[in-house]
Amino acid sequence: MRTGEPLPSVGEVLAALATGLWHWDTAAGLVTLDAEAARLLGLPARPVTLTEAQARARLHPVDWNEVAGVVRLAAAEGTLAEVRIRVMDADGRILRVVRSRSKPSFDPERRTYELFGTLQEVTEPAPGTAAARSAVTGDWRRSREAFLLDAGRALAEARSTAEVLRVAGGLSMPGFSPDGLVVYGVEGDRLTITGQHGHHPGDMNPFSNMPLDTDYPAAEVVRTGRAVYLSSPQEYRDRYPATWPLARRFGRHSWAFLPLTAAGRTRGAWMAAFTYPVAFTPDERAVLTTVARMLAQALSRAGAAESERELAEGLQRTMLPSLGPEVPGMRIAARYIPTGGGLQVGGDWYDMIPLPSGRFALVIGDVQGHDVRAAGIMGQLRIALRAYAAEGHRPDAVLSRASRFLHGVTDGSGPGAPPDPRFATCLYVEADPATGMLEVARAGHPDPVIRMADGTVMMRPTAGGLPLGVDPDADYPTTRFTLEPDETLMLCTDGLIETGGHDLESGWRRLRMLLEDHRAGELRQEDLEALADALVQAVHGPSSHHTTGPLADRREDDIALLLLCRPAAVCGRDGTATAGPPVRRTLLSVAQDEPDRIAEARQHLRELLHDWASPEQVDSAVLLVSEMVTNVLVHTDADALLLAEVFCGEGGRRLRAEVFDTGDDLPHKRRPGELASSGRGLMLIELLADAWGVAPRGEGKSIWFELRERTGAGSPGTAPGSYVP
Repeated sequence: MRTGEPLPSVGEVLAALATGLWHWDTAAGLVTLDAEAARLLGLPARPVTLTEAQARARLHPVDWNEVAGVVRLAAAEGTLAEVRIRVMDADGRILRVVRSRSKPSFDPERRTYELFGTLQEVTEPAPGTAAARSAVTGDWRRSREAFLLDAGRALAEARSTAEVLRVAGGLSMPGFSPDGLVVYGVEGDRLTITGQHGHHPGDMNPFSNMPLDTDYPAAEVVRTGRAVYLSSPQEYRDRYPATWPLARRFGRHSWAFLPLTAAGRTRGAWMAAFTYPVAFTPDERAVLTTVARMLAQALSRAGAAESERELAEGLQRTMLPSLGPEVPGMRIAARYIPTGGGLQVGGDWYDMIPLPSGRFALVIGDVQGHDVRAAGIMGQLRIALRAYAAEGHRPDAVLSRASRFLHGVTDGSGPGAPPDPRFATCLYVEADPATGMLEVARAGHPDPVIRMADGTVMMRPTAGGLPLGVDPDADYPTTRFTLEPDETLMLCTDGLIETGGHDLESGWRRLRMLLEDHRAGELRQEDLEALADALVQAVHGPSSHHTTGPLADRREDDIALLLLCRPAAVCGRDGTATAGPPVRRTLLSVAQDEPDRIAEARQHLRELLHDWASPEQVDSAVLLVSEMVTNVLVHTDADALLLAEVFCGEGGRRLRAEVFDTGDDLPHKRRPGELASSGRGLMLIELLADAWGVAPRGEGKSIWFELRERTGAGSPGTAPGSYVP
């Protein structure tokens, strides 16, 4: 071209450089190409207008998605969008690779993009060459996708802020890896340091607690929600002269500050610093932006999870009390395991309440459900029980008042309260440390369990009523018995029994074996704590997978556990067997209006003699006890009280069963006819017992019998005097 001649048109220059022009309007959904651009896309070399679908059909689908992502990023940052695109033919083969450079603009009202750009053919390097590993070519694209997948998976699996920061610190980006990372948070109008990697302790202190109006890149990112890229120290110094002296001493050459945005809100900033110059191409910016978004989401999830854990742990600490000071003459251990629903606190609870009389009460219960409402009702009910107990009410009165309270809270009768009836099972035990006397009231809860001095474990039947909240006028009878020296009382919710696919029967057998096999030592506090841990591990530890129950599903439930023991060493007894104290002792009352409890008395005696050598003797003892209790209910107007004791002496073990009543008429032997339906009770006692008798006791009387354990269980010719040595 000669001097003074007019310059050629832009179109002629671009055509000479084999560069095409294109225009994309997302509002109209049309892509306009000039002749060179049409040729590069495999179309006839003439201007043409295509729909978005027609243009997409000419491009590799992965590259089309990349174009859309780069366009959004460039429009947000006000920069050029540059991307490599693979052009495909009708058979899906790659014709050529073109580079697109465009200037996108965004219309916020119509929420549409408009782009003017160029297309130019480039050479796709062979895989594995040095050029192929540069920041804008094929192999790098594939490694970038693999990196983002791995980073996304690792950040998604992080469960705490510390884990998220550890994952972020270990990120190694393909083609460019920062050597310094900082995560900034916001508290009020201040910038804080949430975590950092690649710095010595204390290096970032000048940047901590920095006002948001400071001339600092991270503060600007939080204020505006837009990323800041600084490719050189000169650019940093020119844009942020006030804080450049603080950053200069780290010796870095490039910085990227990106917003951490979650749910439309900028919650902080992320800095990636490099010790070498980085151009921050659109591809590199796309990677950094994607990582920042994943990091923001992971930090948001971790923060929410930590808040939930803190709230749940706070609720648990508030709702579940400590056992307080030691009780003279008693040892107490407790456990609470929230396994239902995923909450750290549920509807199960336990409590120990000092009483005005000097005694103390143990309470354990289970509110229906495993949701937040169950936890709230549990807290209300526990407070109500403490209040009623502190007023000095007896166990039956405490549960009656608690039932009325729960019914009023959950029946939905209040203004605007939706009906959500709930019930709760509960076991209330008032204990006298001096004598070991226990008074038990039960509301639909599993019976307490006694571990006796010789290791025998029995479920202790107690009178009970409906669960709390079912009937506001329900009655709760009281059962009284004594916790003997070296005996341990276990109270638990049904989660301890049924967890692991068990029903009440199979779960009870599992716990019974564990209680009997566990060595309680000298019943010190550490021994009781070890027993509590063993019970929990039996249903939640590794061994629980080998003791699953008969049910198909593996039920999970909250667990509350209370253990109360009365060591002989602290209640005035030396524990030696030479004095002949009973090693097993049980007490059971049967009222006139409770004849069905005779069956409970029979079963209770069988459990007391579960390891007796002679099954025939056990049958005899059960028959005699049934006869004695039935005689009291039939021939008197009084209630029957059964006391059964097992003694261990030099001659072996001996059972003594005694039934008390307040009637004055003494029983006597009769000779009933063959057709008589009664009158054989004393004859059976005289025939089957080793010794028996009737004793007046001032007000009332008692009838008793004794059986000595025989060695030849059921063998012919075994004499009553053949005892276990």
